[in-house]
Amino acid sequence: MPAAHPFRFGILAEHVQTREQLLRTARRAEAAGYATFLIRDHFLPEPFGHQLAPLAALATVAAHTTTLRVGSLVFANDYRPPVMLAHETATLDLLSCGRFELGLGTGFLQAEYDRAGLSLDPPRVRVQRFAEALRVLKSLFAGEPAPRDGHHEAPAGMEGFPTPVQRPHPPILVGAGGRRMLQLAAREADIIGLLTTSTAHGVLSTDPSTRLAPAVARQLSWIREAAGVRLDAVELSLVATVVIADDRQQAATDFARARGWDGICPEDVLAMPSVFIGSLGQVVEELHARRERYGFSYYVISDRDLETVAPLVDRLAGR
Repeated sequence: MPAAHPFRFGILAEHVQTREQLLRTARRAEAAGYATFLIRDHFLPEPFGHQLAPLAALATVAAHTTTLRVGSLVFANDYRPPVMLAHETATLDLLSCGRFELGLGTGFLQAEYDRAGLSLDPPRVRVQRFAEALRVLKSLFAGEPAPRDGHHEAPAGMEGFPTPVQRPHPPILVGAGGRRMLQLAAREADIIGLLTTSTAHGVLSTDPSTRLAPAVARQLSWIREAAGVRLDAVELSLVATVVIADDRQQAATDFARARGWDGICPEDVLAMPSVFIGSLGQVVEELHARRERYGFSYYVISDRDLETVAPLVDRLAGR
């Protein structure tokens, strides 16, 4: 496993729909010690509910906070040409005084592609296009002419403006679950946001098997295989669920039943790397154990659980 990174916690703002809700949630997250404030990149209500547009919302949060970092989880590559995304996000990094983190993914939601008039190409095509876009973004952030050897061509000699505060570029998180994307992320990303739910067929799968410990261990083996000597530099992240409960077995049973996970026993749920169930002390111990075993140190929490997880943030953030 990679060297242990300090714990970080992010808040995923997926239940805010007004300016007041946005700023209230951001200020609560900052006061509680969360590291990042994150917004998805979706424009239909399914499967996550209505989401604010990320760039404008993140800029607003940055303008009303002082230490909280802001980021995307994640921008869909097919929704914006990389030249435009580089311009927008370098500006956001500049105006936030270097507090922006760039989350990127291929895009996956068939219904959104249909509504936007886009073709949802096979995964291998989207991964190739993503790799090309990532090269363009990194070149423009570094002030170098963008490459012209792929699908995403930039005008000859074009260089990025403005220059982002963070050099050579804002931290790049790649959201990935399949082997091709995880290995690309291992070679290119600063942070890997590991997906434990399949998106391969244009929808968000509810199959719990991809969340199980052996499935996650297999994903991590792909990362190790591709990362090589840079493995220790890569921060590993998960979107996590935390349930504070005295009776772990019963809470795990209820957790599986509420999701319709037939055939998944409480022990399987308790071993899922993205699920933490137990008393506050037990969850703290489990976070340490999973960092040691898997390497995860950066956990993203739904805004609905901001207060529940705040005591964990207080005890562990930065340690």
